[in-house]
Amino acid sequence: MRLINSWLCFLVLAACGAGCQSGPTLRVTSVQLGRSLNADGTVGSFAATFKPTETVYVSVLTAGAGDATLSVRWMYAGRVLAEPKKQLSVKDVAATEFNLQSATGFPPGQYTVEVFMDGQPVETRKFTVGTR
Repeated sequence: MRLINSWLCFLVLAACGAGCQSGPTLRVTSVQLGRSLNADGTVGSFAATFKPTETVYVSVLTAGAGDATLSVRWMYAGRVLAEPKKQLSVKDVAATEFNLQSATGFPPGQYTVEVFMDGQPVETRKFTVGTR
């Protein structure tokens, strides 16, 4: 009888290991763009137009569990300005912040920030730098 119970327990654990998952896989749920951050890493002041001397923040909100590499590509006039990356290991919801700043100020014009998860494009946001 003990042998049967042991085998039943083994089969249940093996089946669960093959088909059960601890939760939904990690995914991007939202991309926020703005000029300030909250304490939790989400954007506090949403914006799509910035002064040349302002810092531009993008917060990538994720949900689920897993490991991934989040990266962004900041672009202006067809040129890549920066491509920072961050490693994630999360079990629930998270906010991952990236920012772009310039000590001398940004030239006026149209900019884009592209968001990637594990090298795959997730979302692109456009913003403008002007004199407001």
